[in-house]
Amino acid sequence: MATARDLHDGWTFTQLGKSQVLKEGEWLPVKSFPTTVHVELLGYKRIPDPFVGLHEWDVQWIGEVEWAFKTTFDVSDEEAAAENVDLVFDGLDTFAVAELNGHKILETENQFIGHRVPAKQYLKAGENTLLLTFASAFRKGRELEQEHGKLNLWNGDSSRLHVRKAGYNYGWDWGPVLMTVGPWKPIRLETYTTRIADLDVRPRVNEQLGATVDIAFELSTNDHSIASVSVNDPDGKLVIGQNAIAIQSQRAEAHFKLSAGTFELWYPVGYGKQPIYTVDLKITDKDGHLLDSKSQKFAFRRAVVVQDELEGQEGRSFLFEINKIRIFCGGSNWIPADSFLTRLTAEKYRQWLQLLVDGNQNMVRVWGGGIYEPDAFYDICDELGILVWQDFMFGCGQYPAYDSFTKSVEVEAEQNVKRLRHHPSIVIFTGNNEDYQIAESLKLELDYSDEKSDFRNTNFPARYIYERLLPSVVERLSDIHYHRSSPYSGFGKATTDKNHGDLHQWNVWHGSQEPWHNWDILAGRFVSEFGMQGYPNIRTVDYWLGGDKAERYPQSRTNCNHNKADGFERRIELYLMENFKHAFDIESYVYYTQIMQAETLASAYRLWRRNWKGKGKEYTAGALVWQINDCWPVTSWAIVDYFLRPKPAYFAIKRELRPYTVGMTRKEHKKFADDLSAAFFTIDTVLEIWGTNSTLDAKKATLEVTAFDLDSPDWRERFTQDVDLAPNAATELWKGTLPGQPTRTKASEVPKTIIVSARLLDADGSVLGRCSNWPEPFKYIHFPPREELDLRIAVGADGASVTLSTQRPIKGIILDVAGDADAEWSDQAIDLVPGDPQTVAVKGLGGRAVQARFLGDGTA
Repeated sequence: MATARDLHDGWTFTQLGKSQVLKEGEWLPVKSFPTTVHVELLGYKRIPDPFVGLHEWDVQWIGEVEWAFKTTFDVSDEEAAAENVDLVFDGLDTFAVAELNGHKILETENQFIGHRVPAKQYLKAGENTLLLTFASAFRKGRELEQEHGKLNLWNGDSSRLHVRKAGYNYGWDWGPVLMTVGPWKPIRLETYTTRIADLDVRPRVNEQLGATVDIAFELSTNDHSIASVSVNDPDGKLVIGQNAIAIQSQRAEAHFKLSAGTFELWYPVGYGKQPIYTVDLKITDKDGHLLDSKSQKFAFRRAVVVQDELEGQEGRSFLFEINKIRIFCGGSNWIPADSFLTRLTAEKYRQWLQLLVDGNQNMVRVWGGGIYEPDAFYDICDELGILVWQDFMFGCGQYPAYDSFTKSVEVEAEQNVKRLRHHPSIVIFTGNNEDYQIAESLKLELDYSDEKSDFRNTNFPARYIYERLLPSVVERLSDIHYHRSSPYSGFGKATTDKNHGDLHQWNVWHGSQEPWHNWDILAGRFVSEFGMQGYPNIRTVDYWLGGDKAERYPQSRTNCNHNKADGFERRIELYLMENFKHAFDIESYVYYTQIMQAETLASAYRLWRRNWKGKGKEYTAGALVWQINDCWPVTSWAIVDYFLRPKPAYFAIKRELRPYTVGMTRKEHKKFADDLSAAFFTIDTVLEIWGTNSTLDAKKATLEVTAFDLDSPDWRERFTQDVDLAPNAATELWKGTLPGQPTRTKASEVPKTIIVSARLLDADGSVLGRCSNWPEPFKYIHFPPREELDLRIAVGADGASVTLSTQRPIKGIILDVAGDADAEWSDQAIDLVPGDPQTVAVKGLGGRAVQARFLGDGTA
């Protein structure tokens, strides 16, 4: 029978050549395995923490020298005598040579590829030595660049384009330059007579929601073994199976058919359950002795990317249909969750992905400048019902396509498609991140009407990879939809086209730096990237300051080093100055950037969900914020910081992705007396209200609208109306003149500060969704003195909830407690109005007083 055991014990490591931190000839035992050099040196306190202060720059040398890892392991007589003995390396980072008992057995050049090496001829019973030496990926990349030519990119060193290594290691506009090196994935010793080399499980659900299960498998040898296959339900009960499958030429197949209703379908979160089935494959010899076995999880679901013509607008939809249900995808982009990947555990992945679900998100995009995430990531997505948009690992570059490069990429693609294809969560493979945008910006050879060329002899050679190599691999090895790039429009259109494909909408922050209030006219069919920066929790800031109080101000060198975005000072301040009266102390700067981020992102989700108007009118079918997470403590676009502390924006998005929401806009309509006049006009303010319903059933509710005048606390105007929310769509509910706002006839006539609260109420009076609409920009508002608000913060008797109430409208409440330990809140960035108290759950209050920041709290 096949056996496998990890070789994770007894490892030591050293720097080759003269060392900056090790004594001559010193080999240190590794503290964990798999591992990389930075992690080990940090464990021994031989280097400073690169996440603190400016120490990122004190460890750059690590990526430009050579390292070695070594272990000895015992091999039993039985193992040594096995017919086949392999050493399996799941991943080495990146340029490595492996030697077994002094014999070179492997040379690697791709972080994303695993290797299986026949080792029997060099192994011996008893003690064996395995030595791994790692060259500098940075220096190797520079050598390759000198050989093959310098190419263009955004982010990092241009040599990264020639190296199949996680691009973010070279630095990005949210991440540090930390060139990792080492055995970053498991290493095993395997013995076998014959083994299952490949298992391909293809459940195919038809339009009638019946299914077939096609199972193909391949053995390592051609020894006429016999196979049995069983398909088991989530409880482990046999659904269907086949015994005594004769294997010819190392390969065999089994085919099963199931009618609708005899199995359970897998649904995205919010639309049904996530039942996981299992295929069990056993290989025996002719006498019935077990040779090898393998289990593969899978699920039944029908996933289609729909690009149909739309009613009333030009272009086509770009939407995901699961089991004949069209899904509005509200979610996030995902970057690697640590600069040092071996520190991530399955538990940490679960914490991150649970945050998505708890935030009412149903899709995550694995971005192309990181890694193909580990199995645990996708297993958890399967379990939680999170749809996965999976990029191939190309990002923001003019990549090459010379033969040795494309051969490595092909192996990388084959291995990872085979590893990932069975996951029901993965609904799309995408060739790259923004590489067609690079080509457009540089005016490279890019004729979108050319569907036949090879492209390798153009100045955009990687088009061969994205349009020939990768789609061929995906089609041959999986049933998952392939999309050439993100963004990519198709139909001969540029990537900036808003009527086709997916769109990266960076004209807020980058590009033309539009006001966030313009999200409605910046919409696309599927907005797969957009964002706004915001500082993390003040405790995260204090962590990277490392106790240096002299650097504890927004413009300090240390704080600037912990924001990697070009021009971030100008862009943050542009959006702050356009919208807020703000202060510059660090606590205030944290607050104002956080509330700015929350307002910006909530507005995007609110306005784009309005565009999901039912079948044939899916004008915007998804919004994936850049980004959910960070790889180190930093100020970035993340909505949850490195330490898993959600920013207020996380909660603002959570509210906008509830099953039922209500949204509002106010717009001024200026009408001149005639075509010849500039001085005679009227200005009326029009309020529009809509609701959304992501469930599959129509919903009756009551719309309650209350208007308040911030300067006249005794005035308010209220009305209610019964409304019907269409299923799986947005519904327009009301349009009219803003209550309490008179028609203006002069530019000097300052509009009243009218705040409108809208709530959707269920039959029992419970709140299905709420929204408040304030006049903007907020900087023009004269907020009432704090003492006139009568803001009350009542902690529940059990210390696990806080109820907020007020006598005057309040904008942007962010709650906190004193001390180093943070509390966990169920809501933040709260708008509060009279007569609508809100209760926030809290963990970790520990008897501490609750603090509240809000716009107009007297600190600015």
